[in-house]
Amino acid sequence: MRIFALRPRSMPSLEEIQRPIAEEMRVFEGRFREAMRSRVALLDRVMHYIVRRKGKQMRPMFTLLSARQFGPVNDNGFVAASLIELLHTATLVHDDVVDTSPLRRGFFSINALWKNKIAVLVGDYLLSRGLLLAVEHRQFELLGIVSRAVREMSEGELLQLEKARSLNFDEAVYFDIIRQKTASLIAACCASGAAAGGASPDEVERMRRFGELAGIAFQIKDDLFDYPVNGPDSSPTGKPTGLDIKERKLTLPLIHALRQVPSGDRRWMVRAVKARQQDRAAVDRVVRRVVEVGGVAHAQRRMLELRDQALEVLHTFADTPARRSLEGLVHLTVDREK
Repeated sequence: MRIFALRPRSMPSLEEIQRPIAEEMRVFEGRFREAMRSRVALLDRVMHYIVRRKGKQMRPMFTLLSARQFGPVNDNGFVAASLIELLHTATLVHDDVVDTSPLRRGFFSINALWKNKIAVLVGDYLLSRGLLLAVEHRQFELLGIVSRAVREMSEGELLQLEKARSLNFDEAVYFDIIRQKTASLIAACCASGAAAGGASPDEVERMRRFGELAGIAFQIKDDLFDYPVNGPDSSPTGKPTGLDIKERKLTLPLIHALRQVPSGDRRWMVRAVKARQQDRAAVDRVVRRVVEVGGVAHAQRRMLELRDQALEVLHTFADTPARRSLEGLVHLTVDREK
């Protein structure tokens, strides 16, 4: 197995990563805004608000770079990137309703500004626009790839809800959940981009696997944001630690820790997560114990292993500027600070 444990000498910036597709990203942004337009004034206002608070757009980058790996980005590539981003945005809107979240990326969420009913309908509209976009361009292979991702995301969310009640599942179940919940969409980015670029079925599957591995590493990085790296009261983001515990989410560091501690420790840790998650002292005690027994170190090791596996798959393709940018995205995934 080829090992990629060392980081690049200097981590590429987002601007450097985007360089092979800089013009394509500009075209995508215009097409994405156009895809979100509506004749309903209220809906158009909400769409304008969403466009203004866009994130890093990592999923369109994964899609367009995957397409660029196999040739010039054509209309199919832009349709794929737009559909993926519409689907992703729809899931964020719906997630905020489910989680009753008032904020998203530092801005008020749609449900906070326009209430739950409108937010749910907005999410439905975004999903339908994406599906219709693919139908209008007769991109039926793309529909199949994305529909598989939607199914897996839904199954992953429901599996997590089912298992979280008992707080008693192992790493195999955890990886199954995050593979479906998070990694399936990044896998769809890479597979749909490759298909749009004219890749063979074998190449599409390898790109899908690359995206899946990168997506799992991405989620583990999110898990690690909940734990301190410079002492008991700090996290990589500078935010209070233990936020996932407060939401009763079983993350990889906690799952590993629960398997390592004596039964007495396990009982009070489970009680704290189930019944005392709003007790700051109890949450802090759980966080400290997770760090002490190696839960964070274990998650970091698994994240880096998955990063290396993703890069190993990627390195079965020709060395191109697009491939090097995809490498940069993978490194950015595990080294990001938020």
